[in-house]
Amino acid sequence: MTQSPHHYIAFEGSKRLASGTLEQVALKVKHILDARPQARLMVFDQASSELVDFDHRGSPEQMLKKLAHAPAGVQSDTSPPAADTVPVGPGRPRLGVVAREVTLLPRHWEWLNSQPGGASVSLRKLVEQARRANQARDDVRIAGEATYRFMSAIAGHRTGFEEAARALFAGDMAHFWTLVSPWPADIRAHLQDLAAPAFEKNAVPDGHHV
Repeated sequence: MTQSPHHYIAFEGSKRLASGTLEQVALKVKHILDARPQARLMVFDQASSELVDFDHRGSPEQMLKKLAHAPAGVQSDTSPPAADTVPVGPGRPRLGVVAREVTLLPRHWEWLNSQPGGASVSLRKLVEQARRANQARDDVRIAGEATYRFMSAIAGHRTGFEEAARALFAGDMAHFWTLVSPWPADIRAHLQDLAAPAFEKNAVPDGHHV
């Protein structure tokens, strides 16, 4: 996907309010909630479509300080831990290498240990080969999941949602865009960004551009 995982997008109902860094979006959301406390807003991680929550109480400066100390949003557990928090033990943490348990059958260990560099080097090579071989399929899956997550949160009640979800996971791009075409423009615009990689052609069909 093209969006940075560190960017966010805010909606009020079907209207897009802001997009950008968490701080930029949080300030816009706070401004609206201070003026209209009953406003129903949703903030999404722009890459994964995970819903984001944060404490907007206090002054803008106080809110930003809280965000800096305890950032809102979805935190990935795949990021390497900070060097000063990595316990001393197996692996080479300064190089980003982390030791974790792997369970294999004896014949697997025998084969791995017979390879040049031993089991660890062989496993890393196998993982990299699998990543390269499956990258396109993984991109489609991740884009589909992010699109469905956003659709469910913001348009799950709309006409055609269930059929559009089936078309999304079936890779039926033309039918998908036909079904969502009556939806509000801001929702369609964000769906265009999210869903394009989920289809074989990275585009929406003619006549359905938002």
